[in-house]
Amino acid sequence: MYEFQYTKANDVGQAVSSVAPSGSKFVAGGTTLIDLMKLDVERPKLLVDINGLPLDRIEPAGDGGLKIGAMVRNSDLAHDEKVQRMYPVLSQALLSGASPQLRNMATTGGNLLQRTRCYYFRDVNYPCNKRTPGSGCSAMDGFNRIHAVLGTSQHCIATHPSDMAVAMIALGATIFVTGSKGEHSIPITKFYLLPGSTPDHENVLAPGEIITHVTLPPPAQNAKSHYLKRRDRASYEFALASAAVIVELDGRKISKAQVAMGGVGTIPWRSPEAEHALAGAEASERNFRRAAEAALRGAKAHKDNGFKIELAKRTLVRALQTVTQA
Repeated sequence: MYEFQYTKANDVGQAVSSVAPSGSKFVAGGTTLIDLMKLDVERPKLLVDINGLPLDRIEPAGDGGLKIGAMVRNSDLAHDEKVQRMYPVLSQALLSGASPQLRNMATTGGNLLQRTRCYYFRDVNYPCNKRTPGSGCSAMDGFNRIHAVLGTSQHCIATHPSDMAVAMIALGATIFVTGSKGEHSIPITKFYLLPGSTPDHENVLAPGEIITHVTLPPPAQNAKSHYLKRRDRASYEFALASAAVIVELDGRKISKAQVAMGGVGTIPWRSPEAEHALAGAEASERNFRRAAEAALRGAKAHKDNGFKIELAKRTLVRALQTVTQA
């Protein structure tokens, strides 16, 4: 580790003003940032501790949905009665991630902002465009079994690691942020940036902005949801492929579907192609497979990760089978 300054913020305004200088970072649970500092990937000059901010409540939103503070711990969110009843896909996604100890520390805001697990990003001995723009992508010709098949570019093929964000993408969450210019909201589908030629720009947050809370729209009365994660081992492992599905059924007919995938995209991946294929279709394995084919139509395999394309299709089919069972 190296020397850095540390301060605590007691309100959002103080937090925003404290990170105004270049090289400052917010720290909450620290489950990503501290790891990256130990690896010399992140080198902030100042850490602004935001654990004292009053952003740790889960409460009803005015429209019948839910408001989730950015400092709500993952364990508290996963086990909240309202979340389990109204948004089971979110609870399932959270409980499939990390370990109980990490979920007790990790926060909603931090989870949305966690960085890739790409081996080459986390090892400063290798070139990485996400870490050092213009240096190259070591994963492109290296060992890329865990890497993305959707949303990639010649500059980056790293996957986004969050399970929670996949569920929130499917749910249509809205992220609220505050900065020097005040508060504004961002639909989660507009929050993440594809790598393109600037993989170091991962989201649309402006310098100094902080996530304050997330809102979820009210669930449809007849909606059912499910999160399915495929990984190398049963616990404390990142997804090779995952699917978050929300389906509204009219008998055996799907009136509406919301589909997102994890482990296969450079960002949490919403699939309007799969949703379109499912809308108005009978809940059958044939139609589920058709939707899965549509979702992965643009996938691009690399040297070691071609298996992910079929795995992702099967994961989506199984998630849809589970959620539509009588």
